[in-house]
Amino acid sequence: MTKSDPAILEIFEKAGIAIPPAVAEFNLEGVSKSTITRRLPVLVDHGLLEQVDEERGYYQITDQGRAYLEGELEKDDLEPS
Repeated sequence: MTKSDPAILEIFEKAGIAIPPAVAEFNLEGVSKSTITRRLPVLVDHGLLEQVDEERGYYQITDQGRAYLEGELEKDDLEPS
């Protein structure tokens, strides 16, 4: 997990719906497009986000992602699938 991951997850949490990376990029200050693009697959691998539309690239936060943001999970609890 990187320092930008919680900010990325928070955008998806606040959206409350599946969104494409471009929407996350537009709403995140201080996190580059390349960082978001690089981190999304990692967050999916750790079960924090899920890609719900592969063709259009829409993602949404998972229950595990919400638990992580709420402090119910630590970095050490997260393993790639």
